[in-house]
Amino acid sequence: MAGYSDAPMRQLSAEAGALWTVSEMISSRGLVLGNEDEDLIIGKPYPGEQHRVVQLFGADPDILAEASRRAAEWFDAAAIDLNMGCPVPKIRGKGGACLLQTPEVAYELISAMRAAVPLDVSAKIRLGFDTNRAVEVAQGLEAAGVSLITVHGRTSAQRYTGEADWEAIAEVAASVRVPVVGSGDVLSAQQARERLRAGVAAVMIGRGAVGQPWIFTELSQPGFTPPSTAQRAATALRHTRLNAQWYGEWRGLKQMRKVLPRYLDGAASPESELRDALVRLETLPQAEALLAPLAGEGPGAGVHA
Repeated sequence: MAGYSDAPMRQLSAEAGALWTVSEMISSRGLVLGNEDEDLIIGKPYPGEQHRVVQLFGADPDILAEASRRAAEWFDAAAIDLNMGCPVPKIRGKGGACLLQTPEVAYELISAMRAAVPLDVSAKIRLGFDTNRAVEVAQGLEAAGVSLITVHGRTSAQRYTGEADWEAIAEVAASVRVPVVGSGDVLSAQQARERLRAGVAAVMIGRGAVGQPWIFTELSQPGFTPPSTAQRAATALRHTRLNAQWYGEWRGLKQMRKVLPRYLDGAASPESELRDALVRLETLPQAEALLAPLAGEGPGAGVHA
């Protein structure tokens, strides 16, 4: 998820029990033809990071092949993923969901990426660009050598409106031999368990993990107890500190403004004044002054797997 699945969020999710995580999508053209190097912040792993997939987008096989080699070498990727699902207009013609209009191009891209690196290469798709072609596309990707396919249950034209079609995802899972991961509208552990009945190998959780990384703990640990307000605040504070350390204080705090209120969803009577203050944070001491008293056990406490 662009703007969300960065190193601090991936670290919290992995600690809470996520089996694997995916980077924000990276432009293959920027990686090869731009001034990027191993210090590219959206590609870098956090210290000790494992089981992290690096996601690329692009539409040129030679450039994607070289980008895959660089991602494997620079970012210590466990696997490489081709984004075929991003519906935003700014990458139109550059990859993403546009590839669903010309799937034969996508098959060539996957083949080039597979030949370039000794890693698994996966693809994330939607049901289609404006109509459902998911089975056709998935079967073509399988023939091209893809190792795994993630399917979001909407077309590109739908973007994020309506509901994800999990029956269509189930049809894809039944049509190919490679593992299929289902994606779309999984906002709770109960929903994730229900979606596994669609016959998918796994469920991808995106928005559902923002502000509640313990969703992975709930899925992996029997007898899970929902976090208290103090635990929510402690995890929010740890996330804020990780962000400040990763990006620098100003940028890290600015990015946390959209995330911190979500940590308080479901908390006991969160005050509107607190929420208002969280979306205006500028410094780490401000965050600590707001969240440390709520944490109860003091700064640094949190929810871990």
